[in-house]
Amino acid sequence: MQTKYRNCSLVIIASALLASCGITNTEGQNDRYEIGNIPENVVAMAAPNQDLSTARLLSEDDCYWYMHAGPVETTLVPLRATGGRPICVVQQPVS
Repeated sequence: MQTKYRNCSLVIIASALLASCGITNTEGQNDRYEIGNIPENVVAMAAPNQDLSTARLLSEDDCYWYMHAGPVETTLVPLRATGGRPICVVQQPVS
């Protein structure tokens, strides 16, 4: 019986530790990377049936992503235009 409670305690402690790893400091972060901060032209380009309220621009690839809630898991997927292409920011060359 003690083993059962011990295993349960270990799972709870591990979950708490993993949850604390996901907390990051967003102070001073650029507004364009905030969740739901999507320009009107991106909203107009986006294909239907995508949750734009969870969309965000990721700094890693400068593409828009949104949270898709599937039957098994919720995960980030690329925000796509009506033609199926991912919506990304085009970087202007610095002169």
